[in-house]
Amino acid sequence: MEIVLALTSALLFALGSVLQQKAGLDASSAGASSGLLLRMARRPVWLAGIASDGLGFVAQAAALGIGRLAVVQPLLVASVVFALPLGVRLSGQRVRRGDVAAAALVAVSLVGFLTIASPSGGRSEAPLTDWLIVAIVCAAVCAPIARLARRGPAPRRAALLGTATGVLFALSAALTKAVVDELHSGILHVIGSWELYALAGVGYASMTLNQLALNTGALAATIATSGALDPIASVVLGLTLFHESLHATSLQAVGTLAALTAALLGMAVLARSQAHIAHPTMSRADSECSA
Repeated sequence: MEIVLALTSALLFALGSVLQQKAGLDASSAGASSGLLLRMARRPVWLAGIASDGLGFVAQAAALGIGRLAVVQPLLVASVVFALPLGVRLSGQRVRRGDVAAAALVAVSLVGFLTIASPSGGRSEAPLTDWLIVAIVCAAVCAPIARLARRGPAPRRAALLGTATGVLFALSAALTKAVVDELHSGILHVIGSWELYALAGVGYASMTLNQLALNTGALAATIATSGALDPIASVVLGLTLFHESLHATSLQAVGTLAALTAALLGMAVLARSQAHIAHPTMSRADSECSA
């Protein structure tokens, strides 16, 4: 059941990303990134994208409630495959055959990783000290990457922002799992837990970075990098925070490494992609989204 929920979530997230990108390119997004989401909220298309993301989040939370982080998150990479045809259909996105092949490589490789590694076990809660260490590491990784993404060609900026977004998506998923696991103690307990407010903060930061990446117009690079880094980081968090385990022989370990390498290769190909929105506002959005 968690597999069906995860794939449903991937489809809804893909639709949300395409709609949010369309909204970002249809009008100027100039201004400080801290208030970007408030400005975007004035656009009906963007709100439709957020609604799709919201439904995707519900499906993801349900999947995480009954499944393991290292199982559910890699399946969300299917959003890479869903997003490209949706982009062509809804926003005039030009996607080359090479983009489709690279997206398929990312998806197949990560599903292969999931199959070979076969994550299992784990605990439902993690001590606060472990969460603090994870938060510091994620901030140390994402902050400099986001700063580097302020300049450069659109695919490069999209790839960098997508990388930071993917890491924060993974952290959000881990916090979502923690919040869902707290539900057995009652809604009042959840409201009083720090995890809920940490999830809100990390979620807002990840949404902002994701919108900045989408506003570059490089859909393939954005979806590929965030889609690949999310499950990879999620597996790491599953192993470290929730003590989930990967069962693999020496041969399987080689296969696991090969699958991750292939996923990163596909991600790199898409990061260099010159896919863009066939829209007259493209050049304007391309120059403004690094604000």
